[in-house]
Amino acid sequence: MRAQAKDNGALLIGVDLVKAPDILERAYNDAAGVTARFNLNLLAHLNHAYDANFNLQAFEHAAVYDPAHRRVEMRLISLRRQSVRVAGQYFELAKGEYIVTEHSHKYSVGRFESLARRAGFAPGQVWTDPDRLFSVHFLTAA
Repeated sequence: MRAQAKDNGALLIGVDLVKAPDILERAYNDAAGVTARFNLNLLAHLNHAYDANFNLQAFEHAAVYDPAHRRVEMRLISLRRQSVRVAGQYFELAKGEYIVTEHSHKYSVGRFESLARRAGFAPGQVWTDPDRLFSVHFLTAA
């Protein structure tokens, strides 16, 4: 990203901040099933784009917070033993085996600014919501 910003460039980026695990798990395992549908759509996309044969009803969405890595891991869990084809290759899945579809990392403001510096950006203004659940950072090319 730094190379694309050139010498006088800037970046405005939103960051999900570290918060209590129960808040994260409720958000990623929402009662309305929005995140589950989003996650299962990845399999539908593979079916379309890579001639895969995933049966979406044979998978269940789960999101688990990993405090050691400060991230939510999104999974699609196989509900039964099955064989799936993707781009001409076959994969065997056991019941309960899961596919990791996303790692959603959470940062403190300071940790994100450190990451930005290592990537060649100078941290500038930071805005957060009143509960400090989310931040927006203005970074300039360093």
